[in-house]
Amino acid sequence: MYTVVRRYTGASSLARAMVERHKEVEGVLRGVPGFQAYYALRSSDGTVATITVCDDHTGTTESTRRAAAWVREHMAGVSITPADITEGETFLNF
Repeated sequence: MYTVVRRYTGASSLARAMVERHKEVEGVLRGVPGFQAYYALRSSDGTVATITVCDDHTGTTESTRRAAAWVREHMAGVSITPADITEGETFLNF
């Protein structure tokens, strides 16, 4: 399994858009080959972090591409810092 964590600072508007369009976000990510799970969280300071788990690196690479495209398409004109991305092989899973 591979996991990718994307962290966006100052992204309250992104969190709102994701909640409002959650079915759309789900459709984008569930279509990724090898998709297993997706989580999103927001902190009180407006940071948004997302976690995507896929079978392999190919899936997480595709999920990052699709997430970036969704943000570009649906968040145009909104100032969001580029995601800080951490990705790698999942070595513990309970």
